[in-house]
Amino acid sequence: MSLSKLLASLKIDGYILALIGMVVLASFLPIHGPAAGVLAIVVKLAIGLLFFLHGAKLSREAVVAGVTHWRLHLTILAFTFALYPVLSLLASRSGLLSPTLAAGMVFLACLPSTVQSSIAFTSMARGNVAAAVCAASASNLLGIFVTPVLVSLLMHAQGGAGGWKAIQDIIVQLLLPFVAGQLVRPLISSWLDRHKPLIGYVDRGSILLVVYAAFSAAVYGGLWKRVSPLELLALVLVCGVLLVVVLLATTFGARSLGFSKADEIAIVFCGSKKSLATGVPMAGILFPSATAGVLVLPLMIFHQIQLMACSVIAQHYAKRTGDET
Repeated sequence: MSLSKLLASLKIDGYILALIGMVVLASFLPIHGPAAGVLAIVVKLAIGLLFFLHGAKLSREAVVAGVTHWRLHLTILAFTFALYPVLSLLASRSGLLSPTLAAGMVFLACLPSTVQSSIAFTSMARGNVAAAVCAASASNLLGIFVTPVLVSLLMHAQGGAGGWKAIQDIIVQLLLPFVAGQLVRPLISSWLDRHKPLIGYVDRGSILLVVYAAFSAAVYGGLWKRVSPLELLALVLVCGVLLVVVLLATTFGARSLGFSKADEIAIVFCGSKKSLATGVPMAGILFPSATAGVLVLPLMIFHQIQLMACSVIAQHYAKRTGDET
């Protein structure tokens, strides 16, 4: 069996392997000193470019098509920004994780939903794609404001950053590039459509760069002296349990509220996922460099678990008979 077929059979995303590669590279060759200062500037520019492209790629027509389904969107936002934080606080106080990793779980819970994968899984499962586009986009837009506020409220006692300064940084580095991308979308949308692979490389490459910078600072600050293999195993367990609880809550919550099967699918995939693409840049803005690398560990692990789990769930939904709506 070839390596690509083996990875596909194990549901391992090649991008996840690249992320792990950045962690390994940073572990053996962390950048520090003057070079780290230069990299910090490059990372800020990369983050700005990343959110500019997010803004430019987002179709306003698709958002408008689903915006009237307010009951579904409020349900998804409740799972994303209310249920998750409550569950993460419980997980952080379970005693299974170190204080830093527990703080990382709380940070994970404060993040918005994914955009691309939520829509992709909803489509694969034959769900309400228009509503998923709207809900995931709204989650990310609100997350620019809601995430730093939640971080400030929930992580204050754990040394988390927050307050108006953090919100200002988020606005300058994330929101303004996003708005700029939306404004120029009519001018460059056709070019973006013709160069989707290139845009994807820029998108993912930016995240890889941010991960390398964050973990370099963390490794230089003694990351692997603070996180043991046993703690990593405990982290995987906690992430898995958290995801299972939220998947069950979104599934049965959607059914108890009387949503159609198509809407249920959108709620499950948009309400249970957390965005790596938004979370890693936000961690770099909200927290000191040496801390950010540790805090994104739960997010990276959770991201891979959610991709594997949602892939299986989407295939299960897709197999339902045509009269199951």
